[in-house]
Amino acid sequence: MKEKKLTKSKLAEQTALLNLLRAILPKVAPDAALAAKIYSAFEEELRAKNRVQNFEKYCELIPLPDLEAKSIEEVKQQLTEKFADAELTIEPNDDGKGLRVDVALPDGTEFHSRIPVRVPGEEASEEQEIKLKFVSFPVALPGDPELIWTLAKRENMTNEEAGVALNKLEDDFWASKTGQKLIRDRVERSFPEFISRVPAAALTDLGLKRHYKLPEALKVLRAGAAARDRAK
Repeated sequence: MKEKKLTKSKLAEQTALLNLLRAILPKVAPDAALAAKIYSAFEEELRAKNRVQNFEKYCELIPLPDLEAKSIEEVKQQLTEKFADAELTIEPNDDGKGLRVDVALPDGTEFHSRIPVRVPGEEASEEQEIKLKFVSFPVALPGDPELIWTLAKRENMTNEEAGVALNKLEDDFWASKTGQKLIRDRVERSFPEFISRVPAAALTDLGLKRHYKLPEALKVLRAGAAARDRAK
């Protein structure tokens, strides 16, 4: 089975973004060393994000007809062959519709995803993913209501249901092995750290989606002609 890579259009988009950053940095960061450091950090973050996305798509393509012991063992063997030196944790989801997969590499890199149960011959596709309907679910923290986090929820969920699911997932994340390790490493137990580190599959399982890893700045529109006329 071949690992599904990022599309050419996605890679082209990221290349254009890096080129734009390279052009802008000297203007806002005259210190060449600082500009190079910022660029390298941004490039590394994109590379890490791509690895996560490739891993998630790879897991989507692994055949899993059922959750019988034999099928789970076959999945484990396939992942062991691909990640020979990694620590693997494979467990059934609580909903009984797939497996949760945690991979810890020797260099400290961790991947988290899920493998859905599918009828033999059924393949995951980009078209199927696009058909999943999500609607905007902007949230803000009580202490900073002006900072908007642009998330998404399934359209059949109310805002209250999505909020409860998000709060529960945050509690579960910090109580997990990964969350406890982060706390021991002195990572602040906060919503920004949670939303940037929680696996995308964990959000999807609850009907949620992270649109952006980082919060987007609020766009302030220019005054229209009518507004300018009133100001005269």
